[in-house]
Amino acid sequence: MEFSSKLIEKAVNEMSQLPGIGKRTALRLVLHLLKQPKEHTAFLSQALLTMREDIKFCESCHNIADTKICEICANPIRNHETICVVEDIRDVMAIENTGQFKGIYHVLGGKISPIEGVGPNQLNISSLVEKAKSGKVTEIIFALSSTMEGDTTNFYIYKQIADLQIVVSTIARGISVGDELEYADEITLGRSILHRVPFEKTFKNN
Repeated sequence: MEFSSKLIEKAVNEMSQLPGIGKRTALRLVLHLLKQPKEHTAFLSQALLTMREDIKFCESCHNIADTKICEICANPIRNHETICVVEDIRDVMAIENTGQFKGIYHVLGGKISPIEGVGPNQLNISSLVEKAKSGKVTEIIFALSSTMEGDTTNFYIYKQIADLQIVVSTIARGISVGDELEYADEITLGRSILHRVPFEKTFKNN
């Protein structure tokens, strides 16, 4: 792609680094910004800079937050005895959009994947086990993607907490095996949360 301006070329190259944005889409976005009043671009730039500099991760659940504790964990109305374990921040957003879950979350930050060099120590598993051992948790729900890595991660955590007096369940398999959680529609995902099943059944029947 040829550019008549090095400034436009640089802006397009940077924009195209975003996921799902090719060079042509990046060019359309850049040209759109160029047509807008300068203050609009300044607002966008400032919002991105402020987000990048000031964003925090919740000290309790590892979700993104504006303060040390995220709004979900700080909400006294939520059921703090039920923890939904997810892989990624996007999964929290996906489940929240269903409006079906009233507990709190725990973001692992990934899945165990020996092929990719990701082990248990690289995930937020130890803090989850500590919560489980605190005596304040009655149920842990596994809501990881239905993949080999997701099932491996579920089983690893289950072995760490199996001796505790905690109900361990997993979302119902309304989510197709191999699918990523964030791409599931809200109705299917909501039903999976409501009709969760005891985790033990998922591997004893295999």
